[in-house]
Amino acid sequence: MPFLVKVAEAMISHVDYTRYHLIGHSMGGLVARHACVCAVENDAEWIGALTHSICLGAPLGGAPLAKAVRGASAALAKLLRLQEGGGAHALHQADWIAGRLSGRFDVTDENNALKTGYDPVAPPPAGVRGAAGAAEVCEFSYLCVPTPQGDDGSADLSYIEAVAREIGPVLPSEAVVVNKSTVPVGSTRVVERVLGRDDVVVVSNPEFLREGSAVHDFLNPDRIVIGSDDQSAAVRVASLYIGVTAPIIVTDPASAETIKYASNAFLATKISFVNAIAAVCEAVGADVKDVVLGMGYDKRIGHEFLKPGPGWGGSCFPKDSRALVHIADDAGYSFDLLSGVITVNEDQFHRVVAKVRAAVGGPLDGVKVAVWGLTFKARTDDTRDSPAVRIVELLGEQGADVRAYDPAVKGPIGGVVPLSDPYSVCDGADVLVVLTEWDEFRWLDFDKVAGLMAASRVVDARNLLDKPALERRGFTYVGIGR
Repeated sequence: MPFLVKVAEAMISHVDYTRYHLIGHSMGGLVARHACVCAVENDAEWIGALTHSICLGAPLGGAPLAKAVRGASAALAKLLRLQEGGGAHALHQADWIAGRLSGRFDVTDENNALKTGYDPVAPPPAGVRGAAGAAEVCEFSYLCVPTPQGDDGSADLSYIEAVAREIGPVLPSEAVVVNKSTVPVGSTRVVERVLGRDDVVVVSNPEFLREGSAVHDFLNPDRIVIGSDDQSAAVRVASLYIGVTAPIIVTDPASAETIKYASNAFLATKISFVNAIAAVCEAVGADVKDVVLGMGYDKRIGHEFLKPGPGWGGSCFPKDSRALVHIADDAGYSFDLLSGVITVNEDQFHRVVAKVRAAVGGPLDGVKVAVWGLTFKARTDDTRDSPAVRIVELLGEQGADVRAYDPAVKGPIGGVVPLSDPYSVCDGADVLVVLTEWDEFRWLDFDKVAGLMAASRVVDARNLLDKPALERRGFTYVGIGR
């Protein structure tokens, strides 16, 4: 049952909803809820048809539905076979498929293979609506396209400008364009200018979704932020969230855009802070686990994002923190605090490498290093700006022979080609480095690991493993702040 629920929940990403077509990574709550009901009823064929048809942007019915049934049956059959096998591997496979369904593909080929690499500027593939074709009949059009980081740290608005330019001429009168992308302050005005329509309103409605739990976060948000100078348009957008229990904050566009950046920057600050506290703990002989536990019970601080590790990364924090520094600089304010947060994070990568060097007792040239984890966090296959990948690169630069395993990464990255299982990377290794908090790493056979390694040393950059249990098995254990 959890596997079907994961697939059903993942449908929320590509919904061709009759009235509200959400361009890009859409959020059709009604369809998602119906899909989850189907999952509970174990109606695999209907779930498959609905999933595949949504992803193709095709209407449910006729030949597209028949193709949808055929195209989705193979993936669902695989899920169900895995469900019968159970175990951590099956759970990972379910997560992987759900991740693929949640926005990393746009059309299937004749063999029903999932295609990746969406380019919002390129013409749409056959069978997929373009932005203009979707927007011309819709009351609400959501812009959910990438805003990658430029060389100077600023956000690149070319994608959002391109889609606004495409849909501008075809939008119905009194349509609302909702900017869901993470954009610099003032981008609502940019979209308004590019659209060139006095009869269309642009509203900021930033998303606060986490990779790996996006559906839950959408249906159970901490808050809903709507930025508009047109109160009527703000109310119309707020009405889309009827049934979602959360505070709704209606403000001006600049404030809404700043809320998104400030939120991510603050979370990054908490992680850098706890990594700095971990360094202090190591210096004074304290245990960071106990320190953050005591801190977290203070309601003003809380327990969230107080876990020391190899640093923060992913598609949002690095990009958004640098963008906010750039926004502040353009506005005449030197954001030294956030600049320091970024510096502490970069220093943390080198601190982990220094721990590896200390564990082996000298230079890393020729040292065999086993690495568990390459994604920036568990339960995703995302390696963008991953601390793990950066650390692997630094280890390689110092001459280490790095072999890596990650349950979600198959292709070469960071100068290494991941191996197929966590034990093979340990064969003959001088040290094992844990860089991603995959839960399955906790439950591996460490007697077997010790037997494979040339020396029983572990640098646990996530404080994931059971230190006393490893030390009883003869391992030398090094954590963060412990």
